[in-house]
Amino acid sequence: MAADTKNIILDTAERLIAEKGIDAVSLRSITSEASVNLAAVHYHFGSKEALVEKVFERRVTPLNSRRLQMLTEAEERAVGDQLEVEDVLRALIAPALRLYQQEGCEGRQFMQMCGRIYSEQAGYVQRIFDKLFEEIVARFFVAFRRALPEIPEADRAWRIHFCVGSMIHTMSDSDRLKRFTNGMCDPSDTEATIERMVQFCAAGLRAEVTEHEVAGELAKTEVAG
Repeated sequence: MAADTKNIILDTAERLIAEKGIDAVSLRSITSEASVNLAAVHYHFGSKEALVEKVFERRVTPLNSRRLQMLTEAEERAVGDQLEVEDVLRALIAPALRLYQQEGCEGRQFMQMCGRIYSEQAGYVQRIFDKLFEEIVARFFVAFRRALPEIPEADRAWRIHFCVGSMIHTMSDSDRLKRFTNGMCDPSDTEATIERMVQFCAAGLRAEVTEHEVAGELAKTEVAG
């Protein structure tokens, strides 16, 4: 019974945060919706911050495990030092989009919540994100550096940031594209969406470094010197 109550609280918190955003959801609104008392939340989690962390943790941990598994497989397939950027992108993107489109609403609900929280950056959530994604950021930055050694470090970081943004945007409101194109573009075709995003991001990551980017790097070098 205790485990059931804990999961009910987690499910309810996840749904309400996805719908309204973290600041608009109080512990009392969660307990009311979940039909549990406030003491149950304090017993299982202790605080709203701890509850939010557990909401993320139970989904992010298996998601990131799959990402790291796919990245490791890509590294093992690589010939010498040549790691394909598409393989790195696929390891980053595919697990998230597959979770988003999995049967039932749980995956979509969670990824929509991530998209909302990612844009809101409410208070302590930044600390939670940093903790849960620390290993992912470290491993993937090294992998992208190996796949694209010719791209300056700062420019590569910007480009990775833009790739993550396109992934978050697609998951936060993918149905809008279908409406705007009268059904011509269907994000529910998960594998096709993954490949389109991988190819789009790969082209951006490989793009020739512009004079503006080179000038920015030189300016930072001069300041640092």
